[in-house]
Amino acid sequence: MTGPATDIVVMENIDKSFPGVHALKQVNFSLARGEIHALVGENGAGKSTLIRVLTGVERPESGTIRLDGIEVTIRSPLHAQSLGISTVYQEVNLCPNLTVAENLLIGRQPMKRRHVDWKTMNRQAREILQGLDIAIDVTQPLGSYSIAIQQMAAIARALVISSAKVLVLDEPTSSLTGHETDQLFRVMRKLRGEGIAIVFITHFLDQVYEVSDRVTVLRNGSVVGVYETAGLPRLTLITLMLGRSLTELDDINRHRIESSQHIGTESLLEAEGVGVFGSIAPFDLVLHAGEVVGFAGLLGSGRTEMAQLLFGIDQPTTGSMTMDGAPIRKFSPIGSIERGVALCPEDRKAEGIVADLTVRENIIMAMQASRGWFRHLSTSDQYAIAERYIKLLNIATPSADQPVKNLSGGNQQKVILARWLATNPRLLILDEPTRGIDVGTKADIQKLVLSLAEEGKSCIFISSELEEVLRTSHRIVVMRDRAKVSEFAGDVDEQELMQAIAGGES
Repeated sequence: MTGPATDIVVMENIDKSFPGVHALKQVNFSLARGEIHALVGENGAGKSTLIRVLTGVERPESGTIRLDGIEVTIRSPLHAQSLGISTVYQEVNLCPNLTVAENLLIGRQPMKRRHVDWKTMNRQAREILQGLDIAIDVTQPLGSYSIAIQQMAAIARALVISSAKVLVLDEPTSSLTGHETDQLFRVMRKLRGEGIAIVFITHFLDQVYEVSDRVTVLRNGSVVGVYETAGLPRLTLITLMLGRSLTELDDINRHRIESSQHIGTESLLEAEGVGVFGSIAPFDLVLHAGEVVGFAGLLGSGRTEMAQLLFGIDQPTTGSMTMDGAPIRKFSPIGSIERGVALCPEDRKAEGIVADLTVRENIIMAMQASRGWFRHLSTSDQYAIAERYIKLLNIATPSADQPVKNLSGGNQQKVILARWLATNPRLLILDEPTRGIDVGTKADIQKLVLSLAEEGKSCIFISSELEEVLRTSHRIVVMRDRAKVSEFAGDVDEQELMQAIAGGES
């Protein structure tokens, strides 16, 4: 039972914006004592921003936060800790070269005659871990233990340094084996039984159903709903997470149907049994000129890993690939560019734009790399190329010399597209090309993809928005648990596609 009497955290009407992105839109979120509350949603849904507000990393523009019924303004992560709110992130941020005991009690070491009392510190560390049913040698370096044990140590430290009432676990199982995940869940259940409230952020839906009591679903910065986990069908949860486009773009559907007539009969690229050990299961894939192939699946399903493998960022450990029938032996981004393959990455901030360079410099970057630095593009050629694609893609910028960091997210995305279009690729891999941008710009990009297909280019289109994949793709590959599980051609029934994504469960 949850409600005002049991809620330890209540966030009301939280609003937060960044340049070009309205990250949180009047979000309400409550967390009860002694519950594990899953926070789910696709990339850009607002999960991370909401947690950053709760833990004091970001300040909301409006809204209130109450802790134990008292309104608080959380000024910093350190202030959040003092209030009893601790966070354990996906990447363990402890010191692997120090002992387990040192990591647990650093800054709080028991002292004796102005020296560390090692015997007492080791005893206290053992007692702390025993409280989580963990029995290990606390005198050994933390780095000598598995990632799972390091995660437990991070949780233990979070409890020690703040006497935590609220524990936020941000993707804690992403690097764990099944056995290690079970071990973590035992600890989470034990803490829940002791009255600690846990926010559990994950993209593994099996784990949501295994350990959480309630689920809050976020999409596009808004709360879609709050549900008791036991009463929420898995297919319904996936539908809530993926959502539907707010605008019916019938002209794009017609464009897709018409463009299918231009798909070539000869294969452009073939992958047979290609995979990376520990990253993505071996798969077969055939791409034709003039074809848009959509990759569908939830976050963490392996869509990006497959794209990176096809582009040569990762080296395959199994299988083989050919392009135009010729074996591919040089697996690298430069080798891919030379073959006419381009990749627009998922994270445009970290992997796409170079923020301090101009629009022109960002656009000509890949073309210059393909030419080699000793065949430098002249300044006049650079401006001609930049102006051409600024006009073609309707990039809203005062000039080609505008720093790209000053553009909106949608226009930054168009700059990255321009960079790769300037190389005249034969295969364009687009990883979340419309994430975090407005509906109008999304429509522009979808129309561009289909126009490129009509010109004979092959495109891989990856999107978390299922409606967008259906609207834009001639063929759809379904990914789940870092493996290719299904493939659909022609008109696809949306329910059938969601069933494939969910693994056939209702």
